[in-house]
Amino acid sequence: MFPNINPKKMKQMMKQMGMEMEQIEDVEKVVIYTPNGNYVFDNAEVVATKMQGVTTYQLTGDARFEEAAPEIPAEDVALVASQTGVTEEAARAALTETRGDIAEAILKLAQQ
Repeated sequence: MFPNINPKKMKQMMKQMGMEMEQIEDVEKVVIYTPNGNYVFDNAEVVATKMQGVTTYQLTGDARFEEAAPEIPAEDVALVASQTGVTEEAARAALTETRGDIAEAILKLAQQ
């Protein structure tokens, strides 16, 4: 961005422009929650930049995406349990594994 500029001088210039940057120390994990799942940053580096009364956070690190577990209605659990003769706990586990697909859960349990 600014080649060959001393970091100390750069910090001084930013301060003159009303910008303040601060490294947030000892960040262990940052999680961004979305309806489809969560973005998880382990050992992330976070820098807070304040300018004109607004704070912006810059996040760097390796992210992984964890899909959200589907909501399994009780009716689906009861249907799978009655069709396969397994307990409701086993039916719920099969539905969770198949991401709520009733037919796939029944087939999976029928093969066991």
